Amino acid sequence: MKELSLHILDIAENSIRAEATMVELNIIEDIKNNKLTIIIKDNGFGMDQDFLKKVLDPFITTRTTRRVGLGLPLFKAAAEECEGNLLIDSIKGEGTTILATFKYDHIDRMPIGNMADTIITLILADDKIEYTYTHIRDDEKFIFSTIEIKKVLQELPITNIEVIGWIKEHINDGLKGLVKI
Repeated sequence: MKELSLHILDIAENSIRAEATMVELNIIEDIKNNKLTIIIKDNGFGMDQDFLKKVLDPFITTRTTRRVGLGLPLFKAAAEECEGNLLIDSIKGEGTTILATFKYDHIDRMPIGNMADTIITLILADDKIEYTYTHIRDDEKFIFSTIEIKKVLQELPITNIEVIGWIKEHINDGLKGLVKI
């Protein structure tokens, strides 16, 4: 994958398959300490300890449409290539948390990528799931929440094309606001 946002999308799609009703995405760009942290947390059905021990094996998957599961192993490899790590915490019946760390300025670290399109893709995949996306860059913070958006929309569907366009613009503007000039 060429961007970290595609890894995030892949992992969040796992949350959808795990019947999560809430997915939290957190990106922390700690430039001062040269660290990038990505946390993906859901309240899906989680994994038992036996499956958790095997989940990073590319030949282990819960999918029936293919026999390999490369998402987590590739995400872990991307983190490790950049002097980072990937940790998974999961409790059966409660959910899963993925924590990936990267050396921020590592030459091999992929760009974060297009998070607005990632969030829109997730919303369109299942608009009943609530998504919270928090992006921190040093002392600046941007938060996007489908819960808050749906309160404002009331009866208008979040998947309405005009709403989707506004969400994309809102996320892109929020992320631009994180960069100090």
